Amino acid sequence: MSATGIIIGEDGRSRCHWHANLPDYLRYHDEEWGRPVTDDIRLFEKICLEGFQSGLSWLTILRKRENFRAAFSGFDFDKVALFGDEDVARCLGDAGIIRHRGKIVSTINNAKRAIALRDEFGSLARYFWRYEPGHNERPVVVDREHIVANPTTPTSVIISKDLKKRGWTFVGPTTVYAFMQAMGLVNDHLEGCFCRPEVEAMRSALVRP
Repeated sequence: MSATGIIIGEDGRSRCHWHANLPDYLRYHDEEWGRPVTDDIRLFEKICLEGFQSGLSWLTILRKRENFRAAFSGFDFDKVALFGDEDVARCLGDAGIIRHRGKIVSTINNAKRAIALRDEFGSLARYFWRYEPGHNERPVVVDREHIVANPTTPTSVIISKDLKKRGWTFVGPTTVYAFMQAMGLVNDHLEGCFCRPEVEAMRSALVRP
């Protein structure tokens, strides 16, 4: 890996270093991370999984993602909001996910809060995308040094505070910024990564909700 945080894959392409050439992580980097998302279910799934990731690696969560989807009704928040004590017990007994009572209960709570957000704003996408940072809030160059130095941003702090005020849990500023990076509200693929211009083109073409 160079000082810029770029590594060259076996296919000769330059990429952000963090996927470490692990096949499933590399696929996630190439095909998902940073590409803009406006689907409410995917947005809800991601912010919940980022909460589960707290204290763990994203790779751990990624490799259990299908199990999480099965456990939480595909992250359909209308369904998850109806989960009760039996569902909590079921999830706690599911070795395929992270069996953390607080995070399981948080997901159910946040599903109820997601419904309230949708009712107020029309969609989760409309709520989150209104916080998309402007060009003047973004660095001139996105390199490894910038990413390491900025695990949170002023925008992620604002979103975190607002969500907490609305009753959401496990949505700290670092968690929220990781969500923003993954869902394409910002393009944090490093300069020199082949995905960066692809993501920028998708963001330019995106019809904001």
